[in-house]
Amino acid sequence: MTRGALLLAAVAALAALPWLASPFLLSLAMACLMYAGLAVSWSFFSGPSRYLSLGVSAFFGLGAYCSAWGLPALPWPAALLLGAAIAAAFATAVGLLTLRLSGAQFAVITFGLGELVKYAVTWVEKSLFGTVGRIVADPPQDRTVYLTLLVLAVSAALAYRAVARSRLGLALRGIGADELRAATLGVDARQARVMGFALSAAFAGAIGAAASVRWTYVDPRTAFDPFIVFQTVLIAMVGGPARLGGPVAAAVALTLLAELLRLRLPYLYMIVLGTLLVLSVLFLPDGLSGLWAARRGTPRLNEPAPEPGDPAPGRPVSMAPPAARGPDHA
Repeated sequence: MTRGALLLAAVAALAALPWLASPFLLSLAMACLMYAGLAVSWSFFSGPSRYLSLGVSAFFGLGAYCSAWGLPALPWPAALLLGAAIAAAFATAVGLLTLRLSGAQFAVITFGLGELVKYAVTWVEKSLFGTVGRIVADPPQDRTVYLTLLVLAVSAALAYRAVARSRLGLALRGIGADELRAATLGVDARQARVMGFALSAAFAGAIGAAASVRWTYVDPRTAFDPFIVFQTVLIAMVGGPARLGGPVAAAVALTLLAELLRLRLPYLYMIVLGTLLVLSVLFLPDGLSGLWAARRGTPRLNEPAPEPGDPAPGRPVSMAPPAARGPDHA
């Protein structure tokens, strides 16, 4: 059986899960799909471009509020599309202003987006409606939410492969390898960065719109929770953003770990996550899938374009931004 047939069989098995699994297992599967979709969509921009985006919680929260404000007035697909559109529009506006920066500056600014939007939404709610938080009226059934998250996660994986094999993916890999050199070869770096950033945000917004209805009550503190971006980035970096299987496998493993430790030993869980992040940055710059690829000598979809004097494809590539990789890359 070919790899494509195996993937189709796996998706079909996952689609049948709501009719076979208990409510607890279904809830756990939804959490896995949510983080798999977020990590994969983060990876196809930040992986090849080396721009460390920490704005996932802002885009996720905007999508969550689209469901909270829009349901039941809007049909379910319309609420998802609205969440994706608003998150993408916001990312485009922010990207035009901030994607001139790189390294720690870009990371800090995007992390602050979540807090900025959270307090802006809080002010709007208090000023116009006299309350903070929304009850999700008439939410879809868990089966519908699960299938929606499955479709979004599969769509993010397909977008990952499509972007990696497109001119946009080539431009992002060129930016990640050496932005100045890519510009001299005719790459419109600003346009490529904004397009990749907006596409990644659109998936985060749609996933936020779908996943938030499980909470029943949406407020700024939960919708824009910094833990969402922390876990998303950790999953992508531990799994390795340069291979599609890395974020997917890490999403399943870390979500199961979260279920095992977070409720019983919450402080130990946060210590484990922090330790994994430090170890991945120091010793696994391209994640576990990058280590596996390096040993097998196989290229990866989102590997930066090779430069003169570089080793053969398949070696781990640092997640450090271009500006932080020494004078030879200036």
